[in-house]
Amino acid sequence: MHPALLYLPGARLSLPELAAARLDGHVVDLGEAYIPADLIEGADVRAASIGPLVQDGAAACGPTAAWIHGAGDAPPPVHHVKRCVERRVRPRTSARLVFHDTVLAAADVVVIGGVAVSTPARTMVDLATSLHRDPRVLPWMDALAVACPAVTAQALVELRGTSRVPGSRVGIAALERVALRTR
Repeated sequence: MHPALLYLPGARLSLPELAAARLDGHVVDLGEAYIPADLIEGADVRAASIGPLVQDGAAACGPTAAWIHGAGDAPPPVHHVKRCVERRVRPRTSARLVFHDTVLAAADVVVIGGVAVSTPARTMVDLATSLHRDPRVLPWMDALAVACPAVTAQALVELRGTSRVPGSRVGIAALERVALRTR
């Protein structure tokens, strides 16, 4: 996707101008940005639309990464990012963002639309292991399993190979149920 097709409020057009263009049907809102109404919404467009929220040294994760990989139509109300570098990162504070200060391995990060994003398999593992704290991630797990069919089996293999990971038993049970539902 060419950057000229992504309209961030305040960059080239103000928020009222973008809202008027949306009302006229010229653009649609997507994540934190606006795109032309006839642009195909792919993973690169979704990732680029939340690019301003993902700071250097961080990667989109959890429900945000699931949405980028094609799970669901609407972005999550609050975006999640994780540190993807060994050094400490001073998180930007925002009501629209949750910063997780655990490190994502380089193998678990892909760059999509110029934004670092956790891989589909790592995203599914993160969603599964956070299920015991937040049951609202279950619909994201289901949607990600539909968008990326092989990811549930990969996440099961990875979680079964770990020990002493908080939420892994609940996550494995949930992944087994997701696998049965998406067959």
